[in-house]
Amino acid sequence: MKAVLLDRVTKGEDIVLTEVPVPEVKPGWVLVKVKAFGMNHSEKILRLGEIEAGYIQKPIIPGIECVGEIADPSDSGFAKGQKVAALMGGMGRSFHGSYAEYALLPARHVFSIRSELSWDQLAAIPETCFTAWGSLFDGLGLRADDTLLIRGGTCALGYAAIQIAKALGCRVIATTHREKKLPLLAEADQAVLDNGQLAGTLSGVTKVLELVGAKTLYDSLHCTEKGGIVCCTGILGGVSALNRFDPIKEIPNGVFLTSFHSNWPTQEVMDKIFSFLGQHGIRPRVGAQYYFAHIREACTAQDHGEADGKIVVTVSASERKEQGS
Repeated sequence: MKAVLLDRVTKGEDIVLTEVPVPEVKPGWVLVKVKAFGMNHSEKILRLGEIEAGYIQKPIIPGIECVGEIADPSDSGFAKGQKVAALMGGMGRSFHGSYAEYALLPARHVFSIRSELSWDQLAAIPETCFTAWGSLFDGLGLRADDTLLIRGGTCALGYAAIQIAKALGCRVIATTHREKKLPLLAEADQAVLDNGQLAGTLSGVTKVLELVGAKTLYDSLHCTEKGGIVCCTGILGGVSALNRFDPIKEIPNGVFLTSFHSNWPTQEVMDKIFSFLGQHGIRPRVGAQYYFAHIREACTAQDHGEADGKIVVTVSASERKEQGS
Protein backbone atom coordinates (compact mmCIF):
# COMPACT_ATOMS: atom_id res chain seq x y z
CA MET A 1 0.00 0.00 0.00
CA LYS A 2 0.99 3.64 -0.32
CA ALA A 3 1.71 5.64 2.80
CA VAL A 4 3.57 8.68 4.13
CA LEU A 5 6.48 7.49 6.25
CA LEU A 6 8.38 9.96 8.44
CA ASP A 7 11.71 9.50 10.20
CA ARG A 8 12.97 13.09 10.34
CA VAL A 9 11.78 16.69 10.25
CA THR A 10 9.89 17.02 6.96
CA LYS A 11 8.42 20.11 5.35
CA GLY A 12 5.29 19.72 3.27
CA GLU A 13 7.24 20.21 0.05
CA ASP A 14 9.42 17.19 0.90
CA ILE A 15 6.58 14.74 1.57
CA VAL A 16 6.58 11.60 -0.62
CA LEU A 17 4.47 8.46 -0.82
CA THR A 18 6.22 5.18 -0.01
CA GLU A 19 5.25 1.57 -0.72
CA VAL A 20 4.88 -0.36 2.55
CA PRO A 21 3.22 -3.70 3.43
CA VAL A 22 -0.45 -3.72 4.38
CA PRO A 23 -0.48 -4.24 8.17
CA GLU A 24 -1.26 -7.71 9.50
CA VAL A 25 -4.26 -7.79 11.81
CA LYS A 26 -3.85 -8.84 15.46
CA PRO A 27 -6.16 -9.38 18.45
CA GLY A 28 -7.70 -6.20 19.82
CA TRP A 29 -6.97 -4.30 16.60
CA VAL A 30 -8.90 -3.85 13.35
CA LEU A 31 -7.75 -3.16 9.82
CA VAL A 32 -9.46 -0.12 8.31
CA LYS A 33 -9.53 0.71 4.62
CA VAL A 34 -9.00 4.45 4.77
CA LYS A 35 -11.45 6.33 2.58
CA ALA A 36 -10.47 9.83 3.69
CA PHE A 37 -8.76 11.67 6.51
CA GLY A 38 -8.68 15.17 7.89
CA MET A 39 -5.40 16.98 8.54
CA ASN A 40 -4.63 18.52 11.91
CA HIS A 41 -2.31 21.09 13.44
CA SER A 42 -0.78 18.39 15.64
CA GLU A 43 0.42 16.53 12.52
CA LYS A 44 2.18 19.67 11.35
CA ILE A 45 3.83 19.92 14.78
CA LEU A 46 4.93 16.30 14.40
CA ARG A 47 6.40 16.80 10.93
CA LEU A 48 8.23 20.01 11.72
CA GLY A 49 9.76 19.15 15.08
CA GLU A 50 8.15 16.59 17.36
CA ILE A 51 9.33 13.76 15.10
CA GLU A 52 12.75 14.14 16.77
CA ALA A 53 11.36 13.29 20.22
CA GLY A 54 12.40 9.96 21.68
CA TYR A 55 8.84 8.88 22.42
CA ILE A 56 7.85 8.93 18.73
CA GLN A 57 8.09 5.50 17.08
CA LYS A 58 10.18 5.99 13.94
CA PRO A 59 9.63 5.61 11.10
CA ILE A 60 6.00 6.58 11.67
CA ILE A 61 2.96 7.00 9.45
CA PRO A 62 1.34 10.22 10.71
CA GLY A 63 -2.37 10.97 11.00
CA ILE A 64 -4.54 11.11 14.13
CA GLU A 65 -7.93 10.44 12.48
CA CYS A 66 -9.67 8.86 9.52
CA VAL A 67 -12.95 7.55 8.17
CA GLY A 68 -13.33 4.36 6.21
CA GLU A 69 -14.56 0.79 6.21
CA ILE A 70 -13.56 -2.26 8.21
CA ALA A 71 -11.34 -4.42 6.02
CA ASP A 72 -10.64 -7.05 8.72
CA PRO A 73 -12.53 -6.93 12.04
CA SER A 74 -10.21 -9.41 13.79
CA ASP A 75 -11.79 -10.34 17.16
CA SER A 76 -13.77 -7.10 17.52
CA GLY A 77 -17.53 -6.71 17.26
CA PHE A 78 -17.26 -4.89 13.94
CA ALA A 79 -18.35 -6.36 10.61
CA LYS A 80 -16.36 -6.31 7.41
CA GLY A 81 -17.39 -3.30 5.31
CA GLN A 82 -18.83 -1.40 8.29
CA LYS A 83 -18.52 2.40 8.10
CA VAL A 84 -16.30 3.73 10.87
CA ALA A 85 -14.35 6.70 12.17
CA ALA A 86 -11.12 6.46 14.14
CA LEU A 87 -9.23 9.05 16.15
CA MET A 88 -6.55 9.60 18.75
CA GLY A 89 -5.32 7.00 21.25
CA GLY A 90 -1.75 7.24 19.94
CA MET A 91 -2.51 7.25 16.21
CA GLY A 92 0.39 8.65 14.23
CA ARG A 93 2.72 8.81 17.23
CA SER A 94 2.72 5.59 19.27
CA PHE A 95 1.67 3.51 16.26
CA HIS A 96 1.06 4.08 12.55
CA GLY A 97 -1.74 6.50 11.70
CA SER A 98 -4.00 7.38 8.83
CA TYR A 99 -1.81 8.83 6.06
CA ALA A 100 -2.07 5.47 4.27
CA GLU A 101 -4.42 3.30 2.25
CA TYR A 102 -4.95 0.98 5.21
CA ALA A 103 -4.56 1.55 8.95
CA LEU A 104 -4.25 -1.04 11.72
CA LEU A 105 -5.94 0.54 14.72
CA PRO A 106 -6.91 -0.45 18.28
CA ALA A 107 -10.58 -1.40 18.24
CA ARG A 108 -11.31 0.80 21.27
CA HIS A 109 -10.52 3.90 19.22
CA VAL A 110 -12.61 2.91 16.21
CA PHE A 111 -16.28 3.94 16.20
CA SER A 112 -19.23 2.98 14.05
CA ILE A 113 -20.94 5.88 12.28
CA ARG A 114 -24.30 6.31 10.60
CA SER A 115 -24.41 9.21 8.20
CA GLU A 116 -25.29 9.99 4.61
CA LEU A 117 -22.55 12.58 4.32
CA SER A 118 -19.85 12.02 1.69
CA TRP A 119 -16.46 10.65 2.72
CA ASP A 120 -14.99 14.12 2.21
CA GLN A 121 -17.42 15.63 4.69
CA LEU A 122 -17.19 12.75 7.14
CA ALA A 123 -13.41 13.14 7.23
CA ALA A 124 -13.80 16.68 8.56
CA ILE A 125 -15.75 15.51 11.62
CA PRO A 126 -13.99 13.05 13.98
CA GLU A 127 -11.15 14.91 15.70
CA THR A 128 -12.40 18.44 15.01
CA CYS A 129 -15.98 17.94 16.13
CA PHE A 130 -15.03 15.70 19.05
CA THR A 131 -12.66 18.39 20.34
CA ALA A 132 -15.21 21.15 19.78
CA TRP A 133 -17.94 19.10 21.48
CA GLY A 134 -15.79 18.23 24.49
CA SER A 135 -14.54 21.79 24.88
CA LEU A 136 -18.02 23.31 24.64
CA PHE A 137 -19.93 20.84 26.79
CA ASP A 138 -17.43 19.09 29.08
CA GLY A 139 -15.16 22.10 29.45
CA LEU A 140 -17.55 25.03 29.30
CA GLY A 141 -20.92 23.50 30.13
CA LEU A 142 -22.31 25.57 27.26
CA ARG A 143 -25.99 26.58 27.40
CA ALA A 144 -28.29 28.35 24.98
CA ASP A 145 -28.25 31.57 27.04
CA ASP A 146 -24.44 31.88 27.00
CA THR A 147 -22.39 34.44 25.12
CA LEU A 148 -19.42 32.49 23.80
CA LEU A 149 -16.10 34.08 22.81
CA ILE A 150 -14.06 31.89 20.46
CA ARG A 151 -10.48 33.09 20.39
CA GLY A 152 -8.90 31.92 17.12
CA GLY A 153 -12.12 31.33 15.21
CA THR A 154 -10.66 30.89 11.72
CA CYS A 155 -9.35 27.37 12.19
CA ALA A 156 -11.24 24.13 11.58
CA LEU A 157 -11.96 23.73 15.29
CA GLY A 158 -13.14 27.35 15.52
CA TYR A 159 -15.55 26.93 12.62
CA ALA A 160 -16.96 23.73 14.13
CA ALA A 161 -17.43 25.42 17.51
CA ILE A 162 -19.26 28.32 15.87
CA GLN A 163 -21.62 25.93 14.07
CA ILE A 164 -22.39 23.90 17.18
CA ALA A 165 -22.83 26.92 19.47
CA LYS A 166 -25.12 28.72 17.02
CA ALA A 167 -27.21 25.59 16.56
CA LEU A 168 -27.57 25.45 20.34
CA GLY A 169 -28.81 29.06 20.38
CA CYS A 170 -25.80 30.88 21.83
CA ARG A 171 -24.57 34.36 20.97
CA VAL A 172 -21.12 33.87 19.46
CA ILE A 173 -18.21 36.30 19.23
CA ALA A 174 -15.29 34.97 17.19
CA THR A 175 -11.84 36.46 16.64
CA THR A 176 -9.04 36.39 14.12
CA HIS A 177 -5.72 38.23 14.12
CA ARG A 178 -5.88 38.74 10.34
CA GLU A 179 -8.19 41.47 9.11
CA LYS A 180 -8.65 39.79 5.72
CA LYS A 181 -10.18 36.76 7.48
CA LEU A 182 -12.93 38.67 9.27
CA PRO A 183 -15.46 37.85 6.49
CA LEU A 184 -14.83 34.13 7.16
CA LEU A 185 -16.50 34.56 10.56
CA ALA A 186 -19.85 35.52 9.08
CA GLU A 187 -21.65 32.68 10.90
CA ALA A 188 -20.77 34.29 14.26
CA ASP A 189 -22.88 37.12 15.68
CA GLN A 190 -19.79 39.31 15.97
CA ALA A 191 -16.38 39.07 14.30
CA VAL A 192 -13.49 40.77 16.10
CA LEU A 193 -9.97 41.62 14.96
CA ASP A 194 -7.76 40.29 17.75
CA ASN A 195 -4.77 42.40 18.75
CA GLY A 196 -4.14 40.30 21.85
CA GLN A 197 -5.77 42.80 24.20
CA LEU A 198 -9.54 42.43 24.16
CA ALA A 199 -10.24 42.79 27.90
CA GLY A 200 -12.50 45.77 28.45
CA THR A 201 -13.67 45.88 24.82
CA LEU A 202 -16.28 43.10 25.05
CA SER A 203 -19.28 42.74 27.30
CA GLY A 204 -21.44 39.88 28.52
CA VAL A 205 -18.98 37.08 27.75
CA THR A 206 -19.88 34.09 29.93
CA LYS A 207 -17.80 31.37 28.23
CA VAL A 208 -14.50 31.52 26.34
CA LEU A 209 -13.07 28.85 24.05
CA GLU A 210 -9.35 29.70 23.99
CA LEU A 211 -7.77 28.28 20.84
CA VAL A 212 -4.83 30.70 20.60
CA GLY A 213 -3.58 29.28 23.88
CA ALA A 214 -1.22 30.55 26.53
CA LYS A 215 -0.33 33.59 24.44
CA THR A 216 -3.73 35.22 25.05
CA LEU A 217 -4.96 33.24 28.06
CA TYR A 218 -4.42 36.01 30.61
CA ASP A 219 -6.41 38.41 28.46
CA SER A 220 -9.20 35.88 27.90
CA LEU A 221 -9.58 35.40 31.65
CA HIS A 222 -10.14 39.14 32.00
CA CYS A 223 -12.68 39.17 29.15
CA THR A 224 -14.95 36.84 31.13
CA GLU A 225 -17.84 37.85 33.38
CA LYS A 226 -17.85 36.71 37.00
CA GLY A 227 -19.10 33.13 37.13
CA GLY A 228 -17.87 32.47 33.60
CA ILE A 229 -15.52 29.76 32.34
CA VAL A 230 -12.47 29.77 30.08
CA CYS A 231 -11.56 26.48 28.37
CA CYS A 232 -8.03 26.38 26.96
CA THR A 233 -7.95 23.85 24.12
CA GLY A 234 -5.60 25.12 21.38
CA ILE A 235 -2.07 26.45 20.95
CA LEU A 236 -2.44 28.36 17.68
CA GLY A 237 -0.35 31.18 19.15
CA GLY A 238 2.68 28.92 19.35
CA VAL A 239 3.07 29.29 23.13
CA SER A 240 2.32 26.02 24.90
CA ALA A 241 3.08 26.91 28.53
CA LEU A 242 3.02 29.84 30.93
CA ASN A 243 6.10 30.73 32.95
CA ARG A 244 5.63 31.72 36.59
CA PHE A 245 1.87 31.39 36.38
CA ASP A 246 0.33 32.67 39.62
CA PRO A 247 -3.30 31.47 39.62
CA ILE A 248 -4.24 33.60 42.65
CA LYS A 249 -3.22 36.80 40.88
CA GLU A 250 -3.94 35.88 37.28
CA ILE A 251 -7.38 34.24 37.52
CA PRO A 252 -10.01 36.90 38.32
CA ASN A 253 -12.23 36.25 41.31
CA GLY A 254 -15.18 34.07 40.36
CA VAL A 255 -13.84 33.12 36.91
CA PHE A 256 -13.08 29.46 36.22
CA LEU A 257 -10.27 28.01 34.10
CA THR A 258 -10.36 24.55 32.57
CA SER A 259 -9.10 22.68 29.50
CA PHE A 260 -9.96 19.82 27.17
CA HIS A 261 -7.77 17.03 25.83
CA SER A 262 -9.24 14.90 23.05
CA ASN A 263 -7.47 11.61 23.69
CA TRP A 264 -10.46 9.70 25.13
CA PRO A 265 -13.32 9.50 22.60
CA THR A 266 -16.19 7.08 23.19
CA GLN A 267 -18.91 5.55 21.03
CA GLU A 268 -21.53 7.31 23.17
CA VAL A 269 -20.09 10.76 22.52
CA MET A 270 -19.50 10.09 18.82
CA ASP A 271 -23.15 9.03 18.52
CA LYS A 272 -24.24 12.27 20.21
CA ILE A 273 -22.12 14.35 17.85
CA PHE A 274 -23.43 12.72 14.66
CA SER A 275 -26.99 12.90 15.98
CA PHE A 276 -26.64 16.61 16.78
CA LEU A 277 -25.11 17.40 13.39
CA GLY A 278 -27.87 15.50 11.64
CA GLN A 279 -30.70 17.06 13.64
CA HIS A 280 -29.42 20.57 12.94
CA GLY A 281 -28.43 19.97 9.33
CA ILE A 282 -24.81 20.92 10.04
CA ARG A 283 -22.31 20.15 7.32
CA PRO A 284 -18.67 20.51 8.35
CA ARG A 285 -16.72 23.32 6.79
CA VAL A 286 -14.11 21.83 4.45
CA GLY A 287 -11.44 24.35 3.52
CA ALA A 288 -9.61 22.33 0.88
CA GLN A 289 -9.77 18.85 -0.63
CA TYR A 290 -6.91 16.80 -2.07
CA TYR A 291 -6.44 13.32 -3.45
CA PHE A 292 -3.94 11.13 -1.59
CA ALA A 293 -1.66 11.21 -4.62
CA HIS A 294 -1.34 14.95 -3.96
CA ILE A 295 -0.51 14.67 -0.26
CA ARG A 296 2.62 16.78 -0.80
CA GLU A 297 0.47 19.69 -1.96
CA ALA A 298 -1.90 19.17 0.97
CA CYS A 299 0.94 19.29 3.50
CA THR A 300 2.47 22.33 1.80
CA ALA A 301 -0.87 24.12 1.98
CA GLN A 302 -1.05 23.23 5.67
CA ASP A 303 2.45 24.58 6.29
CA HIS A 304 1.57 27.90 4.68
CA GLY A 305 -1.91 28.24 6.18
CA GLU A 306 -3.52 28.40 2.76
CA ALA A 307 -6.78 26.60 3.63
CA ASP A 308 -9.65 28.34 5.40
CA GLY A 309 -11.03 25.39 7.30
CA LYS A 310 -10.30 21.69 7.47
CA ILE A 311 -7.98 20.14 4.90
CA VAL A 312 -9.40 16.79 3.81
CA VAL A 313 -7.60 14.11 1.80
CA THR A 314 -9.44 11.35 -0.07
CA VAL A 315 -7.54 8.16 -0.71
CA SER A 316 -8.05 8.01 -4.48
CA ALA A 317 -10.07 9.38 -7.36
CA SER A 318 -12.10 6.16 -7.41
CA GLU A 319 -13.14 6.72 -3.80
CA ARG A 320 -14.26 10.23 -4.73
CA LYS A 321 -16.51 8.78 -7.44
CA GLU A 322 -18.02 6.32 -4.95
CA GLN A 323 -19.13 9.25 -2.79
CA GLY A 324 -21.12 10.82 -5.57
CA SER A 325 -22.83 7.61 -6.60
